[in-house]
Amino acid sequence: MSSSIITPVILCGGGGTRLWPLSRKALPKQFLALAGSDTMLQATLKRVSPEAGFGAPILVCNEDHRFLVAEQARAAGIEPAAILLEPVGRNTAPAVAAAAHAALAHDPDALMLVLPSDHVIGDTPAFREAVAAAARRAVSGDLVTFGVKPTRPETGYGYIETGTALDERAFRISRFHEKPARETAERYLADGRFFWNSGMFLFPARVVLAELESSAPAVAEAVAAAYAGRSSDLDFVRLPKEIFASAPDLSIDVGVMEKTAHGAVVPADLGWSDVGAWDALWAIGERDAAGVVAIGDVVAENVADSYLRSEGPLVAAVGVRDLIVVATNDAVLVAPKHEAQAVKTIVERLRAARRPEAETGALTYRPWGSYQCIDLGDRFQVKRIVVKPGRKLSLQMHHHRAEHWIVVSGTAEVTCDDKTFLLNENQSTYIPQGSVHRLGNPGKIPLHLIEVQSGGYLGEDDIVRIADEFGRA
Repeated sequence: MSSSIITPVILCGGGGTRLWPLSRKALPKQFLALAGSDTMLQATLKRVSPEAGFGAPILVCNEDHRFLVAEQARAAGIEPAAILLEPVGRNTAPAVAAAAHAALAHDPDALMLVLPSDHVIGDTPAFREAVAAAARRAVSGDLVTFGVKPTRPETGYGYIETGTALDERAFRISRFHEKPARETAERYLADGRFFWNSGMFLFPARVVLAELESSAPAVAEAVAAAYAGRSSDLDFVRLPKEIFASAPDLSIDVGVMEKTAHGAVVPADLGWSDVGAWDALWAIGERDAAGVVAIGDVVAENVADSYLRSEGPLVAAVGVRDLIVVATNDAVLVAPKHEAQAVKTIVERLRAARRPEAETGALTYRPWGSYQCIDLGDRFQVKRIVVKPGRKLSLQMHHHRAEHWIVVSGTAEVTCDDKTFLLNENQSTYIPQGSVHRLGNPGKIPLHLIEVQSGGYLGEDDIVRIADEFGRA
């Protein structure tokens, strides 16, 4: 590792629509445990932890996912240097620029290791060796990207062509190439000078800002003004929407790396995957002798080269091959492996039809815990609610519904108008329509509760928040 402290910058945006129905807008793939017991964000954080010699990370995410990011960092044992909230999505160049300003606020000589939060890296020691090699170039002012050694003629990735050798590990970038046709990809693979563009970078923060001022001044100017106008909200740094939104939608590849004279690439064999679709998870998964990856409640008979996953109901497959089957509590995907990229078109159709399955799953996460709809009908809804220890929902009221709460396990602290009281296992209470109420968990174990709603309108927008410890309106 370089003597300079490297600040990880983890980009937590992206929708992961090709991994529907598991990945959805409310809970995209970076927040899911798809390739191990940790979520992809947590695995990324642990890969660049302070224990491994890195600085505290800067996380960049959107407003809707801020509590997920903070909670998953806490669960991973990582305390971020900052969590920057993008008020609108503007691609990676504005996100990197905002993070560069934040890094320089902590260290005037900051080196930024920019990482997507949703990639799999199978060989962590090789990754850290590559970072150390990149840092040796970055301290001299180079803007370094990581080229992944290709293992197949992949047409879904961009490529980096290497030029003059700079040292034993790094090369000057000759050219970036867009996603190629199959014949071209086969030529790249045979040539040996072409590497997959991983989307990971190591920059001196001052240099990348200077390059943006030169090659993408509208981005540099808008982000500098937005960062200067930042505000703090709990553990988050907010950037003013009107100013940040004026930045062009531009990637760091196009905005800087394809234009700079200081671009370098460190080739590496990392066991890397961007997990762009279900076939990628099959490729990196633990397959049996027949080539089957089976996760969850799955029974397979005479099945070959398939990815079978259940997050709830039993999935039984007989006599099929080269298939993807993914079942959640509210949706089932069935597709040939070679059509994995086309899952995105299903999500587009669901959105066009305004189907809720495109955006949210049966389980919805909140900063205080989670809830799951168990049943829904005319004038009633049943939810299973989990409240984390020490957390409280907002003090609120509903205009159109009443609620019954039944404690399954744990202890509930209930506020209803002018009364506050405790409920234990198997006890219940009634919250009348229009009552000011609050639910909390004063205990040390999660509170599990069944909520039965009744009324003429049961939407989540029938919540009037009076007080909220998470700063929500």
